[in-house]
Amino acid sequence: MESVLLLSALLLLLPPVLSARAAPAARVMWPGLEERLFPQVRDHFSFETCGNETFPQRYLVSAKFWKKGFGPIFFYTGNEGDIWTFAQNSDFIFELAEEQQALVIFAEHRYYGKSLPFGIESTQLKKTALLTVEQALADYAVLITELKQQFGAADCPVIAFGGSYGGMLSAYLRMKYPNVVAGALAASAPLLSVAGLGDPTQFFRDVTADFQKSSLGCVTAVRKAFQQIKDLCLSGAYDEISSKMATCNKISNKEDVYQLFGFARNAFTMMAMMNYPYKTDFMGDLPANPVKVCTEINLTFNSNNVTDMFPEMPFTEAMREQYCWNKWRVRPRAHWLRTNFWGEDLKSASNIIFSNGDLDPWAGGGINSSLSPSLIALTIKGGAHHLDLRGHNPADPPSVTEVRKLEAKIISSWVKSAGMEQVQEQRVGAAAGSQP
Repeated sequence: MESVLLLSALLLLLPPVLSARAAPAARVMWPGLEERLFPQVRDHFSFETCGNETFPQRYLVSAKFWKKGFGPIFFYTGNEGDIWTFAQNSDFIFELAEEQQALVIFAEHRYYGKSLPFGIESTQLKKTALLTVEQALADYAVLITELKQQFGAADCPVIAFGGSYGGMLSAYLRMKYPNVVAGALAASAPLLSVAGLGDPTQFFRDVTADFQKSSLGCVTAVRKAFQQIKDLCLSGAYDEISSKMATCNKISNKEDVYQLFGFARNAFTMMAMMNYPYKTDFMGDLPANPVKVCTEINLTFNSNNVTDMFPEMPFTEAMREQYCWNKWRVRPRAHWLRTNFWGEDLKSASNIIFSNGDLDPWAGGGINSSLSPSLIALTIKGGAHHLDLRGHNPADPPSVTEVRKLEAKIISSWVKSAGMEQVQEQRVGAAAGSQP
């Protein structure tokens, strides 16, 4: 049972990573960042369900660097969590705002943080129907439009920013509301894999590859440990599993074992995603280079077979469908993202940067090749999950520094182009108005 003990030791190195999402760290007031609420429409697409009822949507705003009325607006499309968490881990946006004199806005995603359409009842089954990508994008489009009026920024171009699911939203916002946003930086955005395109086994295979690169023995030991735990489960040796894995509560059935497998896999997944060259408290307290730290335990097994190291944790389409039905009483619409958000047919879009780090297991499900001169794919060598959105750090790999410089240059060109288009439109309008 040496492998089980090694797995337990590996996980004990980084206990906070086992939680689905750590609580936000103590809030630092980023440059002039203020928390505000906006009366957002509950349902943008039907008057029958909620009429014109609203809910308080939270957003954060900083005008510290803004050239009032002229500088661009940098808008972060919040994803699945407290908006402060993302603001505190996206310093690049503030650094770029200082350079380009931008107004900064971080918008919280409906149903997360304090942005609850039905208050504490929002997660009840009959209250979750309004938790959709379409509603979230409409929230952002409405919020941007209203805030531009409030700030006297009607002519200020808007650039959307986002990471992971938030990166998908920033790309979708540019695609669906090009009249509202002039461009988007979609960092670590798995648009293809989430739409059901590509290899469904890619993600956990790439998590495995991250550990394989650091230590051949780690992958073999983890795979062997999962098998040993499964064997103990089949023989009903739940007490032995509890003892060797040092669980807080005793394992007593197959469902408990499956949950243990899930916690273990999540831990390795988080380490791969957050494999930054410096310590972070984003989504869990992690040391610098957590994959390396994890694999430095003396492991003596060897293997050259880079396959999923979690064979006891399959997650097929049928299993996902069953989970969604059991949990939320909904069934996934397999092809809807390809239809409504274009899937891989993105060539008619424009002004989107797709950035991915080669250490990030989500990268294989994203856009990794430029599709046109204005649909640009950037790869960060030695970069983990949306590393480019994080602020400058002395430990950064040179590649992310270069990518940030290129992103800044591209975004500046979008802002200037949007400004020139507005001037041209005003001239055309003035000329038309002067005609007899």
